Amino acid sequence: MRNIWILAEKELKLYFISPIAYVLATVFLIITDYLFQSQVFAVSSISMQIMRSQGNLPQFNLHEALFQPIFFSMSIILLLIMPLLTMRLFAEEKKGRTSELLMTSPLTITEIVLGKFLAAWVVYALLLLLTMHLPVMMTSFTHVAWKPLAASYLGLLLMGGVFLSMGLFASSLTENQIVAAVISFGILIGFWLIGLTAQTAADSPVGELFSYLSLIEHLANFVKGLINTRDLTYFISLTVLGLFLTHRVVESQRWK
Repeated sequence: MRNIWILAEKELKLYFISPIAYVLATVFLIITDYLFQSQVFAVSSISMQIMRSQGNLPQFNLHEALFQPIFFSMSIILLLIMPLLTMRLFAEEKKGRTSELLMTSPLTITEIVLGKFLAAWVVYALLLLLTMHLPVMMTSFTHVAWKPLAASYLGLLLMGGVFLSMGLFASSLTENQIVAAVISFGILIGFWLIGLTAQTAADSPVGELFSYLSLIEHLANFVKGLINTRDLTYFISLTVLGLFLTHRVVESQRWK
């Protein structure tokens, strides 16, 4: 366990001395803040229209009207930028020929994979933490339901585990960071398209299968404030699958 933390700390330092983490954080926050302000304006406009027509201010479920659309938008933005966060984890080592030193070190493959994954997940969690100013800001104007918000953030955190493990797997396949990002993006888009297919074939056995495999469907429950073992098992299983595939690829390279 100690070796995992040591490697994770090394990877975190590399993230924070390179511009990539800061660029991704800036882009993510700018887009998220813009979408949040747009959603606030839309909800306010609808409220004013109803008040003019009915003479009283409508009672909105703030989480459903404001925060649910934002969390779904955040998930799409994160899907697009996470491949850029993971593309260097193994590809850079291979291109710089430092992977040979890593592979011949006393570290086990499991420690290497988990150390790199943990570092990326910490950066991902920090990105989510930076968006906490949005609900905090709303407390100055209205009541904020923190329990569904906590469930929503947990869903995004678990979904990030899937994004990062698949990105780590993609990075282990090549020494080209751009290729790694494209492979990762393709895998994640595939999971997203499964959700769209599930919606078009909702009443068929194939639709039920695709619905279970869909990232969207499982995230939706968290965003609604619902936490159940089915969704937890789904995200954890996919994360473990990505890490297992990465482990197998790295193991095969160690013995070449």
